[in-house]
Amino acid sequence: MSDFNKCLQIILHHEGGYVNHPEDPGGETNLGVTKRVYAEFNEGKCPKEMKDLEFEDVEPIYRKNYWDRTNCDMIHEGLNLCVFDFAVNAGPGRAAKYLQDMIGTVVDGGIGPKTIAALGKYVDEHGIDNTIEEYQRRRQGYYESLSHFDTFGKGWTRRVEETTDEAYKMSIPV
Repeated sequence: MSDFNKCLQIILHHEGGYVNHPEDPGGETNLGVTKRVYAEFNEGKCPKEMKDLEFEDVEPIYRKNYWDRTNCDMIHEGLNLCVFDFAVNAGPGRAAKYLQDMIGTVVDGGIGPKTIAALGKYVDEHGIDNTIEEYQRRRQGYYESLSHFDTFGKGWTRRVEETTDEAYKMSIPV
């Protein structure tokens, strides 16, 4: 199983099934994919009702829009889960910018060769577990700054904690 598949299974656990919460700015969502994202991915159409989406419908969206866009194949195991999950929950540009700011490289929202090289140096200096911890600490700070934290904060915090635990497990060499 690739890192993508392992990470996606963890993320889908948090995303859950169909929801249409009135205070969620994403609106109608299933398996973590909003109706807008689903339609955009399918050239402006929704081939299925949102309630009927299945894993096979959303897997390519997660791969293209979040995993590939944040270059997670090139990020250390464990940390790639954190970046991928933050990209899913808050956008790939934001996930990339938080990583870039943390490692002290150009903050442009795109994870390319220069960011990957800087990340490698950062991990060599700080260790993978400390890198995961710091990234997740910054991510939690982002959530706490949001106006909807009172409504969704408990779930976001649980998600950060559980993702961190899974990331630590993934970062241990076998």
